[in-house]
Amino acid sequence: MLLRVVTLNVWNIEGERHRHRIINRELHRLKPDLLAMQEVLQTSDDPTLDTMLEGLDMHVTHQQDVQAFRPPYSDRYGGTAIATRMPHKIVEVLDPRTPQAQDVPWATLAAVVDIGDIGSLLFVATTAAWRPAAEAAREDHAVAVANLDTRHRKELPTLIAGDLNAAPDAASIRFLTGLQSLNGRSVCYHDAWSVAGDGDGHTWTETNPNALSGMKQIIGQKNYDKRYDYVLVGSWDAHPKGRAEIKSAELVFDRPVDGIWPSDHFGVMVDLELSSIRQDEGSD
Repeated sequence: MLLRVVTLNVWNIEGERHRHRIINRELHRLKPDLLAMQEVLQTSDDPTLDTMLEGLDMHVTHQQDVQAFRPPYSDRYGGTAIATRMPHKIVEVLDPRTPQAQDVPWATLAAVVDIGDIGSLLFVATTAAWRPAAEAAREDHAVAVANLDTRHRKELPTLIAGDLNAAPDAASIRFLTGLQSLNGRSVCYHDAWSVAGDGDGHTWTETNPNALSGMKQIIGQKNYDKRYDYVLVGSWDAHPKGRAEIKSAELVFDRPVDGIWPSDHFGVMVDLELSSIRQDEGSD
């Protein structure tokens, strides 16, 4: 079965307000089966999630639908949202704030998605601490997400999607992709871009004027193009009865429409081939 996954940091309500209509138009074209969205503001005054998903006929959960409280800064910087064509059930919500990173309002949402005859999978939409100096918090976050997967994973490979605010060589990403351990723990998820992407895959880049304004404030240096947005796919040893072969990975929302850039991040779109493995097929 083919499955399309898209992740996008939608940049709350910064910039041109027409951006959300542009995102909606592009989502209609891309037709994702699973969608992870970060920095989504959803209030009576600013129902941006409704605008971006209008007419898509998806099952939708925003973190404020399932979180018992509203974290500080979420009224300005939004939260995490999941949208799926198939039914899903939220099984856990993680508060990502740590003593090193108190200003992270974006919860991690873990949803079990019914894929039909071949089974179900765990879909995790997440965002890590954003400050450049907060890698220790991102490491703790990566371990927490891996532990969450252990608690809830299904036979089909787990999918983790979101803005992890770390480049592939950071310890948090190296941990998630099986290149190093953290706190005596090791895991392995396949980085879809590394498997099937073409080029550097930068998602936060000077070529996007929306990102450039943030870079000048936060980084203040030239040539800070980074790949921060990921789709990660659970590995065989954690899912011996299921497969998710990465067929393609590409950037989306990576150019202006009618002169307006959709966000300050580019999105990532990944196509997967899902299959289950019968008991009598062996281990090869």
